[in-house]
Amino acid sequence: MQMEKTFSRTVGVSIVVHRTPPHQLSAAIGCIVRSGHVARIHVVDNSPDDSLRGMVESFPDRRVVYERMDNLGFGAGHNVAMRRSLAEGLEFHLVMNADVCWEGDVIGDMVSFMRLRPDAGMSMPRVRYPDGMLQYACRMLPTPLDLFAKRFLPAGLSRKRMRRYLLADADHRCEFNPPYLLGSFLFFRCEALREAGLFDERFFMYPEDIDITRRIHAVRPTLFFPGAEIVHHHAAASRRSWKMLRIHAVNMIRYFNKWGWFSDRERRAFNRRLLAELPRSADPEPGRG
Repeated sequence: MQMEKTFSRTVGVSIVVHRTPPHQLSAAIGCIVRSGHVARIHVVDNSPDDSLRGMVESFPDRRVVYERMDNLGFGAGHNVAMRRSLAEGLEFHLVMNADVCWEGDVIGDMVSFMRLRPDAGMSMPRVRYPDGMLQYACRMLPTPLDLFAKRFLPAGLSRKRMRRYLLADADHRCEFNPPYLLGSFLFFRCEALREAGLFDERFFMYPEDIDITRRIHAVRPTLFFPGAEIVHHHAAASRRSWKMLRIHAVNMIRYFNKWGWFSDRERRAFNRRLLAELPRSADPEPGRG
């Protein structure tokens, strides 16, 4: 029995926090520790102080590890834990936000799914808002116009374009293979991280999930798995803060400088293939991005 339990612990988990409400982080950790598949839970604290240390270290589960570091960005914080998962020879690594929770053993469901799909590089479950509304967490690779329309144009003018970009007409009861998975809950196969690389630390925040998904998508499927479900209390900080909007804009400029603004052949090829293969529904479940 003990050997089986040890063998099952093949998932590293990382949560990067910055002035995160303690109750929110505690709830997220509580969901993770229910899974016997988890080997280690890294809480990487980018806050200006270590006020979360006591709460994290009070967890009786020794798999929970607290580490405070300078705030070098979302991706840089997760890379610290991802490198440890790779060094320890773990099979999977989960990157998740502190504002995520779920019922049951979602991590176990993700492990089972990924073992049934050994070709897959990463995956994401169905995501809902706290009110039960579907969150459009699987998307096309964005063009500059997609992001401008989503941020600044009235909904009536951009509705058709946004439904296409957010895959709103997809049948979310079916598995599909999008090139962009939102960074709230990313379940990586460690072998795929060795092939495609970790987060690009040039991005302080926001487009690092687009960048890493498309790099893995270039070598392996990046799958939406409807058989598991989480709740994401999406804060959308850049919609409420001019400072975060500026950070968002600067890092999206870096993203398009890296991959191409209006000439991005890979983006065009990935999006064309996605739309050709996408399972569609005549009566899609309503949601929002």
